[in-house]
Amino acid sequence: MILSTKWPFYIKLACSLISILLLGWFALIGQTILIPLLIGFLISILLVPVCNFFENYIRLPRAIASIITTLLFSSVIVGIFYVIILQLVDLSNEWPMFQKQIMDLVTQTQEWIHRTFGINTHNQIEYINSNLSKTISASTVVIEHLVASIARYSVLILFTFLYVVFILMYRQHLVRFVFYVFKKNHHRNVSSVITTTQHMVKQYLIGLFFQMILVTGLTFAAFTIIGIKYAFVLAIITGLLNVIPYVGITISLIISSILTVATSSPSDVPFVFLAFFIIHAIDGNIIMPKIVGSKVKVNSLVVIIGLVIGEMTWGIMGMLLSIPILALVKIVFDHVDELKPWGYLLGEEKSEPLDHDIEAYFRKKKKRRLIHRKRVKE
Repeated sequence: MILSTKWPFYIKLACSLISILLLGWFALIGQTILIPLLIGFLISILLVPVCNFFENYIRLPRAIASIITTLLFSSVIVGIFYVIILQLVDLSNEWPMFQKQIMDLVTQTQEWIHRTFGINTHNQIEYINSNLSKTISASTVVIEHLVASIARYSVLILFTFLYVVFILMYRQHLVRFVFYVFKKNHHRNVSSVITTTQHMVKQYLIGLFFQMILVTGLTFAAFTIIGIKYAFVLAIITGLLNVIPYVGITISLIISSILTVATSSPSDVPFVFLAFFIIHAIDGNIIMPKIVGSKVKVNSLVVIIGLVIGEMTWGIMGMLLSIPILALVKIVFDHVDELKPWGYLLGEEKSEPLDHDIEAYFRKKKKRRLIHRKRVKE
């Protein structure tokens, strides 16, 4: 106890950095286990009230209630993707029209290049053919990675739902284990962390669901006004991809622009860009802060850093999980006295009274700024 209070700052900093490096290394080598486990943990917290309903009111055994709850949730997810697949099948039926539209666009582009730069069509085709072999070889590599990713994510989804079932079954056992890990004088903080975590995860996931619905509705309305075909499927894709902050809306914009060129006219693409700009502005300034961000309480700078680290560590899944992980980390930090400064760093800026030393520092800084302005004016 005495040694822990006498450690100098540089030793504590070195221990913190080593711990962060070890956690990062563990996250990299254990991603096959950790990704579905974390997703299953978040989903199971959301489904606890449904499972309690089956156990308390219908009197089902916990194992049966957990399986039924998981199956109901999975059926909702499958239903959403079934609607998207049906729309994509209708989209594939118009492939000949897409080909004609794209070929017309290629012809117009070739004519524009010939008029602007003086490169005739024959030279353009020769240039394309010279690079076609490289493109085909690169495409085979992309297809191989795509097949491998589909197989990997299929296994990940299977294990995720298995984790959901077993976490729901053993949820009380896991909570008791957490209490056993800590001494009795810390049980109040442990209980507060568990309760806050459950409330935050439920509110965050429900808010995320409402955000998806609102973004989907705004996109559908905008595309209907513009007159884009398959506005419904594009709106659903935009709502789903919007779960990935900043990156999802960009991917949706690219997909929507390509389909607009293929099914409509290139002149409609600027209106698509304008629609996405307005939707992203509404989502980023109204929907996200009010519905989702208010439940997480993590500032935007930390979110951006978390997204970058999540993508570097776990790819797309890391970006999806970065925000709830940061929120969980902040909850833990806020309940540990030694880590409260880090919890404050992760959170939003607050207009709260400062300590005497900090207040004096900012007062001196403001005074120096006023003196500098006065000298500049003179």
